[in-house]
Amino acid sequence: MALVKYNPLRELRTMQEQMNRLLNLSWNHELGGEDIKEGIWQPAVDIYETEESIVIKAELPDVDQKDIEVRIEDNTLTLKGERKHESDVKKENYHRIERYFGTFQRSFSLPATIRQENVSAVCEKGVLTITLPKKEETKPKQINIQVK
Repeated sequence: MALVKYNPLRELRTMQEQMNRLLNLSWNHELGGEDIKEGIWQPAVDIYETEESIVIKAELPDVDQKDIEVRIEDNTLTLKGERKHESDVKKENYHRIERYFGTFQRSFSLPATIRQENVSAVCEKGVLTITLPKKEETKPKQINIQVK
């Protein structure tokens, strides 16, 4: 079951939004170089389905739980948050910075078969697990065949 209806223009829009964000970051920062990495990351997600629910797992290492927001509005699940850079280490002491920091947002279209009032989210070991239970009428049912 696809959670997001394919739209070929969505990828172009996403790329345009990322380019706009990248340009805004470069114009708004006094320093160049590594600073441009801030705010342009999105956490990787896995989405899978069981008989009971649809599960979304997002990798959020070093993100405080208070900095994560999960919201459902108009059949769209939105995951927002921020990974903050460690301020106790001075920038000039770094040898390499490869991880991204800053705000992120991911949105997923939800099917009408989800019981939105029973959605749960748990963050453990840097992985946010969002469980979207299915409505009873959409769960698969076993039909017994009688032999005569």
